[in-house]
Amino acid sequence: MNISIILAAGEGTRMKSSVPKVLHKVCGKPILSYIIDASRNANIDKNYVVVGHGSDEVMEELAEDDVFFRIQPIGEGCPYGTGYAVMQAMDDIEDDCNVVILCGDTPLITDSTIKELLNYHQKNGYDGTVLTAVLDDPSGYGRIIRDEDDNLLEIIEDRDATEEEKAIKEINSGIYCINGKLLKDALGKIDNKNIQGEYYITDVIKILREGGRRIGACIIGDSREIHGVNSRVQLAFCEKIMKDRINQTHMLEGVTIIDPENTYIENGVSIGRDSIIYPGVVISGNSTIGRDCIIGENTRIENCTIEDRVEIYSSTIEESIIGERCTIGPYAHIRPDSRLGRDIRIGNFVEIKNSVLGDGTKAAHLAYIGDADVGKNVNIGCGVIFVNYDGETKARTTVEDNAFIGSNSNLIAPVIVRKRGYVAAGSTITDEVEEGCLSIARARQVNKYGWVDERQRRDGK
Repeated sequence: MNISIILAAGEGTRMKSSVPKVLHKVCGKPILSYIIDASRNANIDKNYVVVGHGSDEVMEELAEDDVFFRIQPIGEGCPYGTGYAVMQAMDDIEDDCNVVILCGDTPLITDSTIKELLNYHQKNGYDGTVLTAVLDDPSGYGRIIRDEDDNLLEIIEDRDATEEEKAIKEINSGIYCINGKLLKDALGKIDNKNIQGEYYITDVIKILREGGRRIGACIIGDSREIHGVNSRVQLAFCEKIMKDRINQTHMLEGVTIIDPENTYIENGVSIGRDSIIYPGVVISGNSTIGRDCIIGENTRIENCTIEDRVEIYSSTIEESIIGERCTIGPYAHIRPDSRLGRDIRIGNFVEIKNSVLGDGTKAAHLAYIGDADVGKNVNIGCGVIFVNYDGETKARTTVEDNAFIGSNSNLIAPVIVRKRGYVAAGSTITDEVEEGCLSIARARQVNKYGWVDERQRRDGK
């Protein structure tokens, strides 16, 4: 049996934030979620997360059936340290299990690395294994000292290392795999008699080694995976790496991303093959993009379903569904709870909110469609306003199939335009337009001849 203990109790003071460090997001997903997912995908049977600062927020945000939280006491008089954090899950450790200890602030760690650590530990029959990395600049990290058989002999902290030891580039990542019974025994022996007054998990490794146990050191392939987040600068570093990973995954699955460096796609977004993503695009949340779509430059899509062969140019779409073969933009805004059918044309500076539009409908430019049910093959002219708010309540407008709404018209909700109803340009509609009718709701034009000359004489001009 394999279990993980994920250490996520740190305060993260260098983040300078009221948000718990592990809840800060990388490509739209909390830092801690990445570690939990990597552990889960590495076939870990149970995942225990040790929380401390902001524990209520963390547990509320990340509560799932296969995640078990253990609370580390914090405050004056409470012990600290990685060893003390692991102790909070000691009752959950079975004698014959492998315990993988993970850091809750390393979002770049992958399931393949955790699997490799487990395999290395088991294949070589180690009692404990440390995941290590080789860095060009190992300053600040504990150095890995190996014996003549290449097993781990000792971890020397940077502040205690000699000049010769400081030249070693292999470092301790802070990630371990340890036999359950041996881990519990060693945790009972460690103390906090050090400068910081903390319990260190590295002391467990020392105790096991001094007790004659074999300790392995498994070198990670990509050292960036152990990059921890303790500041906004480090958060941005992880964001860039994760963004590159996500974009590369989509491209390998058949999506064209014109400029990956300037395209932001969050974790969890799905994009169909042969879609093309142009620079400046932001796709976030649980968005799904279909096949053969074109997402034009500077478009933002948030929590949307975009079906196949849709073209969107320089527009914003939020929490809505866009049907097949629609064309949107440039500079359109589709606000939440909108549903567009197939073959719809939404043009420049059109705003749609909480509305349903039927197949083949067009709103080519400069219109507001709010709280409306619009049928199929409706033409909505330039400057049309669906007037849905009277200052206190919002009401819906219904426009049935094959209707025509002339330019610069106002539809005052609640109101209905029946099938094949025509609204003349410049009309303000307050009553039902019956099927097949032309409705003209504007004052008759009056020309007052000589009015300008008379006004100028009156004003002495």
